This record gives sequence, C-alpha cells and structure tokens, in this order.
Amino acid sequence: MSYVGPDFDPPRPRRSPLRRTLTVVLAALVPGALLGWLAFETLGGADDGGPGRAAGATSSTAGSAGGDPDDKPGAPASQSPTASAPGGAGALAGKVVVIDPGHNPANFAHTAEINSKVDIGTHKKECDTTGTTTNSGYTEAAFTLDVAHRLRTLLERQGATVKLTQDADRPYGPCIDERARIGNSAPADAVVSVHADGAASGQRGFHVILPGAVHEGGADTRAIVAPSRELGELIADDFAESTDTSPSNYVGDGTGLVTREDLGGLNLSTVPKVFIECGNMRDSKDAALLTSGAWRQKAAQGISEGIVSFLRG
Repeated sequence: MSYVGPDFDPPRPRRSPLRRTLTVVLAALVPGALLGWLAFETLGGADDGGPGRAAGATSSTAGSAGGDPDDKPGAPASQSPTASAPGGAGALAGKVVVIDPGHNPANFAHTAEINSKVDIGTHKKECDTTGTTTNSGYTEAAFTLDVAHRLRTLLERQGATVKLTQDADRPYGPCIDERARIGNSAPADAVVSVHADGAASGQRGFHVILPGAVHEGGADTRAIVAPSRELGELIADDFAESTDTSPSNYVGDGTGLVTREDLGGLNLSTVPKVFIECGNMRDSKDAALLTSGAWRQKAAQGISEGIVSFLRG
C-alpha cells in the first residue's frame, strides 16, 4: 500500500507512560532553575557580568590605565606607568620641587619676543629659544613638556608639591631669568630643567649640567654649587640605570656631568638646580628613544629617583 499523496497523514507514534511522566517533571523543574540562575546573576557571582563584575572591571581598568598605551609623542602623563620613586607615599611631604620644561611649544610663533635680551647676571642673553627637533620633526618643547608631566605625577605620588615653570599655558616663554625667579620664589627644595640636545649625528647620550661658581653682577651661585652637584650626580646615576642609556660621548668626559657658567637659569638661581639633556634629538638612535612614550616614562622615573634621593638626604 502506498502512503504517498496530498491528503496523507502518517500514523503518530504512541508515547509510553514513563515518557509522559518525564515530560511533566522537566516542565516543572526548568522554570525553577531559570529563576535561580537569574537571581544569581542579579546578585553577582564570583566571575560574572553583573554588579560584582562591574566593580572588578573598574579595578582592572585602573590598572591598565597605568600602562603606557602607545608610544606616540606627547602621550598624556595620566597614561604613564604607575611606578613611583623609592620612599613610598608621603616621603616628600613638605618638599617643593620646580620642574622647568625647556622651551615653550609656541616660541616659534614669537621670535621677536624670545630674541629680546635679558640680564643673566654676568651678561645679557636671549629670552629663550625654540629648542631643537628630531629629523622627523618631533620638537624638544613637546618632549620636555611630556617628561615634565610624567615627572610631576611621580613626585606628587611621593607627597611633593610640584610646580612647572610653564605648561604650554602662555604664548611664549617664560624668559630664562623668569624661570629662575619661579624656582627661587617657590621656594623650591630642588629645581630640574628638562631638555634634549641638538648635537651632531653620532653624538649620543645624556648629560646633567651643573652651575659653576659665579659671583658677578646679579648672579651669585656660590651657596648652591655643592647641593646642585649632589642633586646632579644622583640624577645622573639614577637616569642611567632607569633608562639603560650611557652618559654623553661628546661632553663630560664620560661622567655625564658638565659645569657651565653661561646659563641664566643656573646663574640666577638661589636654590639647588640642574639641567638635564636627556639625549641628542639629531641622532637617529637617540631620537628613537626620545620619541618613545615608554622610554620617556623611564626618563621621568630616573629623574624622580634622583630627586627623591637628594631630598631625603
């Protein structure tokens, strides 16, 4: 007999009593299990997607924000690694540190103003300069400001009061004499002026510039020569270790220390102060470091550790 046809209704299989019983039981259990699962999700489990997970996500986000998400020049200091200088929170409570980011990013648009002469005690010198750049155009002013932001974050975690001489918040400058006055009037326990050099290709490495003994006109550095040298030596040691870079191969005879008597920012200072040239922007190998956000964090770390060691005696 053939069952093929438009009106064919095949015979239905008979269900056993046991199968009917299991169906009833499952129908009763599934809704209860579903309600229990929903309650667990609402209250938040050990590793869930509810409110408990949200709290955990906040902690995880805070941790990841502490890393350097990219190596773009000028990465915000808030995205810098969370490592801090030795000593712990509050180690620098009551201490004032002035960070002097060399060169205002807008100096290039105010050449007349920055070329005007100011008195640096021993003679007159230009208010400021534009600074140098890498061959690819990354400016010294962008570099110094980024390192200054990172350094400020590290020092504030240690409890220090940190002031910047400029934060790209003025049309140009300040002039070198005003930069010195900012540190003096703070009054700062230590001042560090952050720079990067513009020497010839092949000349590599960092160096720290110390004030010489100057007593002429409005300049008198005699009281700060010794403490500034101590500050500079500590920064040089910690900078080398943190960044894994070597002292300059073109000035300082391999010590990473240079004494100068022609810099207004040092001559007019009445508080311990040094400059640091973190590398040579015109050398391709140094430039690769200077344009790396991760390396700039290491640079800030090294400087901060030197400052902490100095201020803690």
